[in-house]
Amino acid sequence: MRFLTAIAVALVLCVQGAGASFAADEPDLIFKKSTVWKFLTPDHKLATYAIDDPVVEGVSCHFTVPEKGGVSGWLGVAEEVSDVSLACRQVGPVTIKEKFEQGEEMFRQRRSFVFKKMRIVRGCDIKRNVLVYLVYSDKLIEGSPKNSTSTVPLMPWGDQVPPKCGDFLTD
Repeated sequence: MRFLTAIAVALVLCVQGAGASFAADEPDLIFKKSTVWKFLTPDHKLATYAIDDPVVEGVSCHFTVPEKGGVSGWLGVAEEVSDVSLACRQVGPVTIKEKFEQGEEMFRQRRSFVFKKMRIVRGCDIKRNVLVYLVYSDKLIEGSPKNSTSTVPLMPWGDQVPPKCGDFLTD
């Protein structure tokens, strides 16, 4: 029994250490809300995070994901469900720093120890000058991934004329 406890503690330390080394790539935690109470282990929660688009300055996205509690959640080995909601907004003057492809990945987060990732990708609706963000899980659930879409119309901010997102698409 002590051997299994030692392995569990070592696994937790490895998972926590790996997370700490990638902290700069992590989104900002806004808040968590417990949804299911668990006795002596962490509760199941909904967690809301914010991330700034690394290519489009002045656009931020907020997403909410479920986080499992219990022993598997505490050890960091729980496979999280694929439900994610997404809202992206213009939060300042927009500057597009470089060209990008339609559907280019903006952010990726592991949702299980090995098998599942959540991805946020970006595109451009050229006709309407709107950035389109899509969040999805790369593990198929009953034949199709769960997903959510958010759009950001590029609007003037102060005296700034917004860029045309279509001018920044790669061919």
